[in-house]
Amino acid sequence: MIKIENLSKSFGDKVVLKNVSLEFEQGQTTVVLGRSGSGKSVLLRLILRLMPLESGRIYVDDIDTTDFNEHEMMAVRLKMGMLFQGSALFDSMNVYENVAYSLREHSKLSEDEIRREVAKNLSFVELSGTEQLLPSELSGGMQKRIALARAMAANPDYIFFDEPTTGLDPITAQTINELIKRAQEHTGATVVVVTHDLESAAFVGQKLILIRDGEIYFEGTASEFQTSDLEYVRNFRTGGKA
Repeated sequence: MIKIENLSKSFGDKVVLKNVSLEFEQGQTTVVLGRSGSGKSVLLRLILRLMPLESGRIYVDDIDTTDFNEHEMMAVRLKMGMLFQGSALFDSMNVYENVAYSLREHSKLSEDEIRREVAKNLSFVELSGTEQLLPSELSGGMQKRIALARAMAANPDYIFFDEPTTGLDPITAQTINELIKRAQEHTGATVVVVTHDLESAAFVGQKLILIRDGEIYFEGTASEFQTSDLEYVRNFRTGGKA
């Protein structure tokens, strides 16, 4: 479980997150919704400590990581897989090297064992046989799937997805949604998805959180979100003015 208490973050005069408190429950997929600039992606980066905290506390597996230094955070990050919005594959590495990277860097597996893990995860995302291709030779959807294979390679306890369907056509987006759902079921990981895609949220999310002006405005199930009569939720569903 990840627990956040009174988390705030500003950039200059712009308040992005304001005393946010929430929990990402073990073995559950939580979707964080919000308009562009609402702070949802910043929330992920703060959990991973890819940017400095301003105030508040973050607990991972009941351990307070708030004051951890970079070396201490590296041990925490080893429990986490991340699929960034732009996939963030290493351009100079082929598919095999991308998926094998974290295993080579952070495990004691032999190269034969790494090869088996890479093959298993590429099979999971249905891209066996692409090992020698470079990221530039892959479509956007294929890059997302390779990034998921890389995120899953080290058997993380947590998997984070930042806008996983952005820029994809509807068919490819649904493929990614199905893989997110399968990944959670297959690994039992705690999954956090940041998106503004309501179809994706409804398909993969067991719990939905809506951020408005840096604060938690709604928290509940997908069906509760769809039937909520809160004005901002209705506007978010219909694309109306907020």
